[in-house]
Amino acid sequence: MKRPPLYTFLERIGFRPWARTVYRISIDGAERVPTSGPVLLIANHESLIDPWFLALVTPRPVRYMAKAELFGIAPLRWIMNAFGTFPVERGTGDLSAFTRGEQLLRDGHVLGIFPQGTCLPFRERPWHRGAAKLALRTGATVIPVAIIGSERALRPAKFKLGLPKIRLIVGEPIEVATAKPTIAGARELTKTFEAAVEALREPFGAPNHAWYP
Repeated sequence: MKRPPLYTFLERIGFRPWARTVYRISIDGAERVPTSGPVLLIANHESLIDPWFLALVTPRPVRYMAKAELFGIAPLRWIMNAFGTFPVERGTGDLSAFTRGEQLLRDGHVLGIFPQGTCLPFRERPWHRGAAKLALRTGATVIPVAIIGSERALRPAKFKLGLPKIRLIVGEPIEVATAKPTIAGARELTKTFEAAVEALREPFGAPNHAWYP
């Protein structure tokens, strides 16, 4: 499979070892990510930098959806296209983005999804059902991942940079049988995904956010 060009560039300049050194990144359970076949990485979302951290749990390229508004900003559009990211119109049931994600999985790619949909620190950030629908449609292996500390690396909303220690905790694979993604089925599977990620991050407490009321 053709690698997105930004992956090739970052590998040549040693991004992975650099990031792991600067942020003192520890990764637990990386061996649980399959080395081939369709994979959905499901993670909590605390910072704009999360996609860069999540990509470190596997040497395979990770593809992402990103909100369509970001593609209207020229520098970001270039970076996201080079990173293999594709746009999604949030809150509209964007069929084209869903179809693109489904095809990537059927072609054996790794797709990273943050079901909370935003890293902005609202106290209530319900998980959306898109990842569950994709898992049901494709039977992709689902890998829950907890990202710990990223809100201190690049704090959302009231932006602030830092160099905290980052932990990535990879959970046990969740096998999903291919089935029609009904609302009830997707809702229950979403609860399973959320519980798996929350169980991984629970020992570390809540994110250190400047919470919105």
